Amino acid sequence: MTRDNELRLLPWSGTDGKPCFLSTDDANGHLSRLADNTEAIQLGLAAELLDHASEVLGDTEAAPEELRALAHDLTESLRDTLRVAESRGHRLSLPGPDTHGNETGGPMLPATAFG
Repeated sequence: MTRDNELRLLPWSGTDGKPCFLSTDDANGHLSRLADNTEAIQLGLAAELLDHASEVLGDTEAAPEELRALAHDLTESLRDTLRVAESRGHRLSLPGPDTHGNETGGPMLPATAFG
């Protein structure tokens, strides 16, 4: 069972910088797929940036300008990643009346989610 009547936080902001939301019951609609693809791209870029950050921080002769640019890029990537996490967290399945939640009443993941 998923949360009914909830808006999906999209992985981009509006022109005024405010969050964008999608109201749909079709998880396979065009905008839902676009949002899924955008999230995947953002997370992939975050992984690449993390590798780059490790290299730059390992360089004892990195210029201050390079470190500032890295901090800026990491900040933007972290913002995107947190938005994806928030959006996906809101879309997790909730236990139904005939299932058991965990001690906190939160959602439970199937055993297959752990490999």
